[in-house]
Formats: sequence, C-alpha cells, structure tokens
Amino acid sequence: MTSALVVYASITGNNEEVAEIINEEFKRLNVDSELKEISITNADEFEDVDICVVCPYTYGEGDLPEEGMDFYEDLPTLDLKGKIFGCAGSGDTYYEEFATAVDDFANQFIKAGATQGAENLKIDLAVDEDDLKNIIEYTKSLVAAFEKAQ
Repeated sequence: MTSALVVYASITGNNEEVAEIINEEFKRLNVDSELKEISITNADEFEDVDICVVCPYTYGEGDLPEEGMDFYEDLPTLDLKGKIFGCAGSGDTYYEEFATAVDDFANQFIKAGATQGAENLKIDLAVDEDDLKNIIEYTKSLVAAFEKAQ
C-alpha cells in the first residue's frame, strides 16, 4: 500500500486545516497516511514513506516557522530519491512574501533528491470551497505521480 506523511506548522490553524484535508483525501484514495506537527517530527521520517508533504506557514518578511527550523535544515541532508513530495500552505496575500515558506521547503526536497508530484499549492488565508476542490485535486496529483513513477 502506498504510504504518505503530511507534516504541518500552523499558528492560526489554517495550515493545520490544509494538512488535515490532504491527509483525509489520501486516506480516501487508499493511501496509508499519517498527519504530524512539525515540532514533533524528524525529517528522516520521510525516508519511510512514499509521498512526503509539508504544509508550513510563512511569517514576517518571508520567514520560516521557527519550530520547524531543525526539520528544514535536516531535509536536504536526506536521500529522498524515489520519493514524491508536495508542499502546500496558507498565507496572506496582503504580504509581499505570500506563502514563501512553501517554496523554500520545496527547494529543500529538491536538494534531497525527491520528485515534485504537484505544483506548490498556496491558499489565501482560510480554506474556502474553491480551495477545497484545489486541495483534493492536488492530493490526487501526488498519488498519480507516485503511481506513474512505479
């Protein structure tokens, strides 16, 4: 069975909601998926799954989640060749640095040799009906990318 790990960092709850929707959609697609908060997760846990997802928040001038810095720094030291990854997150378009942590984490996955399974998904603030549809399609794309790579 295909396996996935969805890791999130959230202050307002928006990124936790994005991660929960992805996790539930994986399960609906018969993927053995686990949801974990970034501060209690080691990056090397991605070595044990097929699909890796990070849902980080961005704050300040494009800053990464403080509680996820060790995770972020460890990510490119891993060998994630053969793994599919995705990065998604909520941000606020009011800020010039809209959801840039999503892109920063994607770059770390690329350095680790993982294959991007779907374009980075950025959501403005809370999930609305259109966002929900996009998250479902995003998750389907990740699973399809893994199946295609097999």
